[in-house]
Amino acid sequence: MISLQGKKAFVTGAGSGIGRATALTLAEAGALVVASDINEAEAARTAEMLTAAGGKGEAVRLDVTDKSAIDAVAADVNGRHGRMDVIVNVAGWDIIQPFMENDDAFIEKVVTLNYLGQVRVCKAFLPPMIEAGGGRIVNVSSDAGRVGSMGETVYAGAKGGVIAFTKSLAREMARHGIGVNCVCPGPTDTPLFQAQPEKMRAALLRVIPYRRLAEPQDIADAILFFASDRASYITGQVLSVSGGLTMSG
Repeated sequence: MISLQGKKAFVTGAGSGIGRATALTLAEAGALVVASDINEAEAARTAEMLTAAGGKGEAVRLDVTDKSAIDAVAADVNGRHGRMDVIVNVAGWDIIQPFMENDDAFIEKVVTLNYLGQVRVCKAFLPPMIEAGGGRIVNVSSDAGRVGSMGETVYAGAKGGVIAFTKSLAREMARHGIGVNCVCPGPTDTPLFQAQPEKMRAALLRVIPYRRLAEPQDIADAILFFASDRASYITGQVLSVSGGLTMSG
C-alpha cells in the first residue's frame, strides 16, 4: 500500500473528474489535501467527500489563469501549512474545434489555462519546497501533447509544452531533491470528455485496445505513484495512461 501519511498535497482542478479523483486518492493514502478549483462549490464538495471518507482536507478557490490569484493562494496555503510536499497540476480545459476557427481569445485561454497555469503554480509553490530540500510535483499533460490530436491543435501544443516544462524543471529541481514527473491521460470519462461530439467519442472507443475509456481513478492511481516515495528515484518522466491507445509515438 502506498502511504502519504504526514504529507500535504495541493491539487488544482479538484472540483471534478481527474482532479477530484486525485484529491480523494491522495487523502485516502493519508495526505492532508488542499483541493482547489475555479468552482469553489465543487472544490468544497470534494473536501467534504474526502473528510467524510476519513481523510483530511480543505477547499480553496483558484483560477489558474489569474497569476495574482495563484500567488495569493500559494502565500495563504504555505503560510498556514508551512509548505506543501506534493503539488499536482490537473486543471485543464479545451473545446474540439478546427485550428483555423480558433480565435485569439480562445487560443489565449487554452494556453494560459493548460500551460501557463501549471508553470505559475509551480513557481509559486516551489520556494518553501526548495528550502526544505524535497517534494514531488506531478503535472498532468495529455496524450494530445505526445502524439497530437485533430481539432485540438492549440491544446496539444500547450500540453506538449507541459511535457517539455516537466523535463526541464526536473533537471533544475533534482539538486533540491524535488521530483517532477508528468502523467498523460488518454480519453477519460470526465465532464470535459462528455461534452465532446458523440461521433468523436464513439470513434475513440473503437480504437482503444482495452475498449473502454479511462476512469478518473485510473489517472489518479498513476499520480499517486509519482507523488509517493515509491517514485523517489524517478524524475523527468512522462507516463501515458491511455489503455494502449498511444503505446507508440
